[in-house]
Amino acid sequence: MSTNRFLTIMLCAFSVTACNPFHKNQAVNLSPGDATLNSMWHANLASPASLAGVVQMNGSASMAPDPGNTHTVINISLANASPGGLHPWEAHEGQCSPGSDYGVLGSSDAYGQMKVDSDGRAMGEATIPMRTPRSGSYFVVVYASEANSRMVVACGNLAAPTR
Repeated sequence: MSTNRFLTIMLCAFSVTACNPFHKNQAVNLSPGDATLNSMWHANLASPASLAGVVQMNGSASMAPDPGNTHTVINISLANASPGGLHPWEAHEGQCSPGSDYGVLGSSDAYGQMKVDSDGRAMGEATIPMRTPRSGSYFVVVYASEANSRMVVACGNLAAPTR
């Protein structure tokens, strides 16, 4: 048998076995416990209307379970802030509207201050020792400064994961 014919037969045999359309095993098996789909909350942040013309910050936030599903990780990204600024932030139970704040989610100590870079952007992350809620009302709030922690400069209601 010639070498070319032998190589052609071997290549065909390899191709048929590697690309077998009748192979019935799944490549990946997932169980409902493995999936963390639809578990992330999202928010768009904006400055309150009362600050129009003074401060126009914007950004986004998310709240999701950690890989072990035992803690909640909250991320925030802020833009259009004054370079060099330091802004405390927190996630709260309730809504951004006045009279709808039911307190900090977790401990205030879990949240740091965001330092605004030269482009007016800042980021933060907090890990809360609780499982991520499946329902309820939550929001993320950014304050003017540590000394002026009553002035809200950006806020966003977290939208629940879709089911």
